[in-house]
Amino acid sequence: MRIAVAAGGGGGGVLRPLAEDGTPTGPAWQAADLVAEIAARERSDAPRWVWPATARLYPALLRAGVRVARCHDLELVEPLLLGHAGRYGEPRAVRAAWARLRGEPVPADPPPPRAEPAQASLFDDDAPGADAPADDIEQVVAVHAAQQRAIAALEGFALLAAAESAGSLVAAELGHDGLPWSAAEHDALLTGLLGPRPSGGLRPRRLQVLADRINAAFAADGRGHVNPDSPAQIVKAFAAVGRPVASTRAHVLKRVDHPAVPLLLEYKELARLHTAYGWGWLDTWVRGGRFRPEYVVGGVVSGRWATNGGGALQIPRVLRRAVVADPGWRLVVADAAQLEPRVLAALAGDRAFAAAAAHGDLYAALSPAFGPERPERPGGAAGSPQGSRRDPETLGPREKAKLALLSAMYGGGTGEGVHLLGVLKSRFPDAFEYVEAAARAGENGHLVRSRLGRTCPPPSAGWRELTAAADDEGDGAEDGAGGRRQANAAQALRGRGRFTRNFVVQATAADWALALLGSLRRRLTALGPPRLVFFQHDEVIVHTPAELAEEVTAAVHAAAEEARRLLFGDTSVVFPMEVAAVDRYSDAK
Repeated sequence: MRIAVAAGGGGGGVLRPLAEDGTPTGPAWQAADLVAEIAARERSDAPRWVWPATARLYPALLRAGVRVARCHDLELVEPLLLGHAGRYGEPRAVRAAWARLRGEPVPADPPPPRAEPAQASLFDDDAPGADAPADDIEQVVAVHAAQQRAIAALEGFALLAAAESAGSLVAAELGHDGLPWSAAEHDALLTGLLGPRPSGGLRPRRLQVLADRINAAFAADGRGHVNPDSPAQIVKAFAAVGRPVASTRAHVLKRVDHPAVPLLLEYKELARLHTAYGWGWLDTWVRGGRFRPEYVVGGVVSGRWATNGGGALQIPRVLRRAVVADPGWRLVVADAAQLEPRVLAALAGDRAFAAAAAHGDLYAALSPAFGPERPERPGGAAGSPQGSRRDPETLGPREKAKLALLSAMYGGGTGEGVHLLGVLKSRFPDAFEYVEAAARAGENGHLVRSRLGRTCPPPSAGWRELTAAADDEGDGAEDGAGGRRQANAAQALRGRGRFTRNFVVQATAADWALALLGSLRRRLTALGPPRLVFFQHDEVIVHTPAELAEEVTAAVHAAAEEARRLLFGDTSVVFPMEVAAVDRYSDAK
């Protein structure tokens, strides 16, 4: 059973029952208190709620203590269908979809609602977004029916729509429940690294000490004052002392022999921490012992999530000590091991590759194809990342397998990588051809899709103009401006190929992660108190009473297995989850 929802002003709304195909099965009815009506219907019928956008409706329900099991998010499903049809980027709102159905001019999407204050009222007239027009139940019903017709014609797309919509519920719940965060621990970490909290816009003490030492290092060569926060001044300072650099990126500075370099590298690292996750971040994002980011489902073209500020998808390792379970509770931290290579193995149908991916360590299982193990060498174990950076010959077979796979998926292939790609192509031809075919499709301006049908954006008009113009010039444009256009076009083609090569794998990995989230959320609901509190690409954290940690761990493994079956059916590829039950996030790995 499905129920369409159109929120109105004053906390009310209109609802209408629907069949699975979107056909109305009864008349619409008014609800003076929409939250209470949804709560009652959820208890009695457990329908799939059909509404314009989970991000706008569900937070109010959560604040009222109402959680729903299932939904269909029209404004998340619409861009998936548009993208599949090669119409990426068109307006997604219900009013826009309604206008497309009627052949009318399509309005632009409204701006996103303003961030809600902590104590926003439920659908009050003065709440954020209340100045937007009320939802129209006729439009909601018609757009949903059109989406269901389109979905029925696309294999696998029903699972994608359901997974994306389930992800919207998870995202809202993550923001509501929040990740346990100790402000005291965070402050202590910052104080230990940077010194006491500064005031008046001054640098923290450690940063000021480093800035003074950087200036002293340049002064010894006759250079005047240098602001370490200014890349332009740093570049100019190195040029003045006879050591020119193209930029202040860490990998560039590491090649320079000057006493200021290690000081600058330390300064850059600590300054980045202070700017992105310092005391200002703590004041803004941590309330009531919880970090509550605002996740954006499908915020990246591959289907990965983004966030509206807060940096939840890249919490620095040094700050993970501040993520602390409540007394009597634990954090169950789980991440998928070698997810994207396993996705490629399942996608490609390469029997030898899939057989290797049936093991816990995929790279180790592939390593026999890349030669025998090497003994340790002075200065680093054979196959260590440190050794591989110094000399490709020190790579062990496991690291060679890893490098070959990453080169295949991300479009590498220089130096040692060329030889390793050749080994991959000869031993695992179907896996190699799968990403090569995606790259060729991209270079030809075609679309590629994930396992469930998530579709990459088409090339831009500028890309088509550049590549078409260079192709028209042919062999007569080898020198001068024509040659440059040819070179630029070739670069654009390779770039598009690298994008589509990776898209088919990364987007399918995003599909798998959404299926994992939906399955795990359902299993945690059955357990009761455990809550999903964090998600990052292929990693989840569950906050659970300590006595349920083992059951939560079992739920994680079961959810990963269900996601594997849903996407890939009868495959020998396994998707193991590395799980740890800890008191602090930093203790997980």
